[in-house]
Amino acid sequence: MEDVPSASEPAPPVDAVRSAGLRVTAARIAVLEAIRAGNHLDIDTIANQVRARLGQISIQAVYGAVHAFTAAGLVRRIQPAGSPTRYEARVGDNHHHLVCRECGRITDVDSASGEPPCLEPADDAGYLIDEAEITFWGHCSTCATPAG
Repeated sequence: MEDVPSASEPAPPVDAVRSAGLRVTAARIAVLEAIRAGNHLDIDTIANQVRARLGQISIQAVYGAVHAFTAAGLVRRIQPAGSPTRYEARVGDNHHHLVCRECGRITDVDSASGEPPCLEPADDAGYLIDEAEITFWGHCSTCATPAG
């Protein structure tokens, strides 16, 4: 019997990249693995993790990989106000984000409203809406706790 990833278990990176119709390279695999292992990583963090693994990669190559992955639906790009663009591997569901105003930590939170789009605007202005982004802001448990 073949081992097939479940809906909650992503395909191995090589298979995911290949299935997306992208060329499989060591750099692309390392970028995807960094994003999958991380928590809403920015480009510099991704590049540093890939360099630690491969020894060399340009920022442009990282941008190229994440752009291709985003277009292919392998990663999601988010950009909370006042924060650098971040990338995450959780795609294809209707989740939102909690962002700490103090340390910038980003945490996924499931939608409480069901199927996307989870919000209906009062006036859609003729748009065919296919996605809604919600970002909750506050202080994480670490930053909300007074030092003592």
